[in-house]
Amino acid sequence: MRMSQKSTKPGPAMLNPADIMPTEPKLFTEPDDTEILKAPRNKTTKRIFIAATRMNDGKTTTSLALFAALRSMTDKVGFIKPVGQRFVEVEGNKVDEDSVLLNRIFNLSTPIQAMSPIAVHSSFTREFLDHPDQTHEALIDKMCRAFDRAAFENEYIIIEGTGHAGVGSVFNLSNADVAKRLDSKVIIVARGGIGRPIDEIALNQALFEKAGVEVIGAIINKVEPERLEMVDTYCRAALERMGISLLGCIPIEQKLTRPNLNQIALEVDGHWLNGRSSGSTERIDKVIIGAMAAKDIVDYLLPGTLIVTPGDREDIILAAIAAEGIAGTRVLSGLVLTRNVLPHPKLMAMIAKTRIPVVTCSDESFEVATRIHNMTVKTLATDSDKIPIIKDLITKNIDLDVIRDAFEERSGLASNI
Repeated sequence: MRMSQKSTKPGPAMLNPADIMPTEPKLFTEPDDTEILKAPRNKTTKRIFIAATRMNDGKTTTSLALFAALRSMTDKVGFIKPVGQRFVEVEGNKVDEDSVLLNRIFNLSTPIQAMSPIAVHSSFTREFLDHPDQTHEALIDKMCRAFDRAAFENEYIIIEGTGHAGVGSVFNLSNADVAKRLDSKVIIVARGGIGRPIDEIALNQALFEKAGVEVIGAIINKVEPERLEMVDTYCRAALERMGISLLGCIPIEQKLTRPNLNQIALEVDGHWLNGRSSGSTERIDKVIIGAMAAKDIVDYLLPGTLIVTPGDREDIILAAIAAEGIAGTRVLSGLVLTRNVLPHPKLMAMIAKTRIPVVTCSDESFEVATRIHNMTVKTLATDSDKIPIIKDLITKNIDLDVIRDAFEERSGLASNI
């Protein structure tokens, strides 16, 4: 099952500003001038730009984990995602999801708008192309001022890109352009394998080098555990020939690929019937289509299992209710009732007395199961069970010394990594 929450629902989601605003903001005074900035004023903060060769290669998890690794050495670490394409709305401002994620996890003191200055909405490109020169100048000024705020008093800042090096070229804000403008060094993240990721890294390296941006190294992410040693050996050799350091290989962690029930409800356009408050964060390990006899479903009534079945399969629903009554605890992580068919009202009343999370949707069972199987699941701030795993994967598998050494020449001193 691929991971990541779908976020292409109509209109941006709404957040409570109190959930993400810092409690004790640092004192920062915006210079009182009318100068249009073409580069940040900050020259001292060490910049690490996280780029990827494709979508869903692991930019966000790498950014999060590297932020945590740096934070374990110094509390002076900032974050910014200059150009974001997946956003929520905060006080009328479009704010990138990943900026919200980092802010919620680490309780940053930077205003959230400074961590996400540019949101690429549906008409963004057309509006840019109508007046490219004036618009680009204003965007650069906005990005540089946000960067200065996010980097204020920080020793390091993580800059998360939006995809491969060329993404954003249509409005002159490609990852390579942004990394150059912010005077950042780059780490490229690619998906597990040998031939394909090396080819993709080479293409990205060429674009960054053309822009005059230094590539610190590469990370090979989502590697099958049994192939980890082989991938490390051959990718290291191939990258060495290209003059790129392999910072490490990160194995696939199955728990990170599992969606929770609320993510599934969003994916299938479902509506909650029962158990939302306690069941929305239930992690789903297995999806079963309830097409068998009720007596055969008993073997699948286990924590981590989601049963997808039409709402008129009352025998299966009764089996789930009875199993919970006998066990005295939740025996199932959820039910998705398909075809917009609801059980008999008396059975609905019985469901309401259980702790079984229940969602209803309009699609057929097979289609629902297929959509769940094909989900791409992003890490959320509410995924408290995932955050320690992500942090651990970086600290165990990535050579932070290479990152430290990349900044020694500029600073003249060893960093605190």
